[in-house]
Amino acid sequence: MNEPFPVSPPRAWAEIDLGALRKNLAVAREAFGGGLMAVVKAGAYGHGLEEIAKALAAQEIAFFGVANVGEARRIRNAGVATRIYLLGATWSEEREEIVAREWTPCVSSIAEAEHFNRIAANHGKRLKVHLAVDTGMGRGGFVAENLPEKLALLDRMENLEIEGIGSHLPSADEDAEFTLRQFERFHAIIRELGGAERFKWMHLSNSAGLLGFDQGLCNLSRPGLMLYGVSPLPGFQEKLATVMTLKSRVTLVRTLPAGHGISYGRQFVTTKPTRVATVGIGYGDGYPRQVSGNGADVWIRGRRLPILGRVTMDQLMVDVTAAEDVTEGDEVEIFGPNIPVAEIAVKADTITWEIFTGITPRVLRCYQE
Repeated sequence: MNEPFPVSPPRAWAEIDLGALRKNLAVAREAFGGGLMAVVKAGAYGHGLEEIAKALAAQEIAFFGVANVGEARRIRNAGVATRIYLLGATWSEEREEIVAREWTPCVSSIAEAEHFNRIAANHGKRLKVHLAVDTGMGRGGFVAENLPEKLALLDRMENLEIEGIGSHLPSADEDAEFTLRQFERFHAIIRELGGAERFKWMHLSNSAGLLGFDQGLCNLSRPGLMLYGVSPLPGFQEKLATVMTLKSRVTLVRTLPAGHGISYGRQFVTTKPTRVATVGIGYGDGYPRQVSGNGADVWIRGRRLPILGRVTMDQLMVDVTAAEDVTEGDEVEIFGPNIPVAEIAVKADTITWEIFTGITPRVLRCYQE
């Protein structure tokens, strides 16, 4: 394998615009004047955890929000010193490292807090933690009943500092009435526990909550999807810049006769001579097979062109009959500024979060300003 061959270009790659990422962060700051926790879990929504964390580290972020200690470790190993917040409940086996490295967990139960307190005492530390409360998500956090008594128990744990309080919005992009009640409930909980002066950080909002609602007592928000160029509320989309453009190349162009099936299952059969381009990307790269037959397009040489038949693991086929100049080697925009990722999500009957996080490791990430 040491013979000198030219380095071949990638079959599929994602161009990540770091300037657009910072622009979207500025939009979040314009919408909310408080602190920001940039949510970078799941590989920064498929954009590349280390590179995104490094790009945002100089932007005065209060926290990076991650799902687990593995993600926290990767950020630290990348040389990024921004505070790290663990967004969900932790396993007991994770807590020793969390305490030792002084990452910030949320606590959802007295038992979890007691364990953190014992570990912190063994390390001679006072660990900053946030109180997680469940105002409607149903995924974690203390339920609202008897919270003053529970906080009193936490206050007696000498090696914990209750630095903040947070909750989560399950339907800020779908149910404004419920979300408003959730804000009211969260604010009532804060007042019940001693008021805004009781906590350094109070946070409830994801991207939809940040963009669409008055934050009230909250002084920290947790933007995720909007940082990556997609607004969960359509009215704000024009303010955001595309961060990821997924691309591939035409590998083959042929003219097929009428009556010729295309792809598995012969879901599509030509009715006339059809010029077909094969493109080197498929569901093995994370492009969803579920768009098959649902009118999905790609962008080649300044034109929208339709996908034919089923998306396969490594390839998909495109009708280029109307684009006689399309040839082998041409770049293909799979989604990006001309084919919105939200459009692909609709045609796949899923959400943009899943599209982004489903882009597989074999897709090269290319970072540019």
